[in-house]
Amino acid sequence: MRSLWRISALLASAAVALAGCGQTKINDGEEQTTTVNRTEEKVDEEKVRLEALDPSAYGNVEGLNLEAGTYISVIGKASGGDFWDKVKEGAEKAVSDINEALGYKGEDRVRMVYSGPSEAGDVDEQVNILDEELARYPQAVGISIIDSQSGDVQFDLAAENGISVVTYDSLSNYQNVMAKISTDNDAAGAEAADHLAETMGDKGKVLIFAHDSRSLTTQERVDGFAQKMQTDHPGITVGNTYYLDELEELKQTIADEINGGTYAREGQEAAPIEDEGNRVAAEDISDEEAMDYIFAKNPDATAIYGTSGEAVMAAVENTQRLEKEDMSIVGFDATEEEAQALEDGLVEGLIAQNPYGMGYATVVACSRAILEIGNEAEVDSGYIWTTADNMEDPEVAAMLY
Repeated sequence: MRSLWRISALLASAAVALAGCGQTKINDGEEQTTTVNRTEEKVDEEKVRLEALDPSAYGNVEGLNLEAGTYISVIGKASGGDFWDKVKEGAEKAVSDINEALGYKGEDRVRMVYSGPSEAGDVDEQVNILDEELARYPQAVGISIIDSQSGDVQFDLAAENGISVVTYDSLSNYQNVMAKISTDNDAAGAEAADHLAETMGDKGKVLIFAHDSRSLTTQERVDGFAQKMQTDHPGITVGNTYYLDELEELKQTIADEINGGTYAREGQEAAPIEDEGNRVAAEDISDEEAMDYIFAKNPDATAIYGTSGEAVMAAVENTQRLEKEDMSIVGFDATEEEAQALEDGLVEGLIAQNPYGMGYATVVACSRAILEIGNEAEVDSGYIWTTADNMEDPEVAAMLY
């Protein structure tokens, strides 16, 4: 299991001090001008991201002698967004490196298409995309599974047609997956727990905002965090886990309690509603009111742990709206929006993952599967703990999205 200090040391080793203006070569042979303040330290961001991969073989394309015209499909949880754009960028770079190494041009080039649901987390659309991609007969598919229970039928079909399957970021327990590429979510969750416990003074109550209830990734992040708190920080109570994809069910609970007289909206008094025409339905409850309910039911909560950028920002936006300025927030991802919240002091710390490295390693793993040269069962894409104090360090900034 990779520890944070080891990652930081590895990343720091990639740092280079530069001065003045100069011409530097990039991979396609073109030149770019880099202007650097003499006191400013710069790193090769791509090198940092690729060196975070473990095993290191997944950070280069050596020996990947794919046939001309090979087609690889990479499918994400969304078609775009800070995280998924980096996944796509990393995958494209790996394919570019393969083509450069093999001298492929024009129709001979190895091809990769990245696709994902137009609405993040849409299981049905992702399954439809997988169906469409399999109908194009790629040599391999790399996919981040939205719902760990979906896709098995398609994976069986892929196996029947000799199409290799690799999973990344959000994984599947399907037995014929050739490689699994992801953050060590248990370790990262535990890392977040230790840092949050320090911020909380090892006492108080923390709520968990989880981005979905269907992926193995979420469960690992929740379990890693909760187990670490229970084992090493017994003075902290881990309260309820609220799944953002279950807000509609929560709204039904709220409506039932309002109608039953056991809960009231802001500014109202709790009392049973006998008149059918005045009874509240789930669709009458807004997302903000659902969040109001969560905080009303947990008045002693002093911290929130979010399992994704979406979950972290839901915590930030609602604690700010409700003027809960003393709430400590930590969580996953390091999007531009989260980085701003970190800088503004609204978030204590973030687990910055490595989506660029995930994309690159996914193409490498797909290529190795196609060539039948063997894959590691699990590839650690790396992470780094990010705070307002270190986010401008070059080796840390290289991992932000």
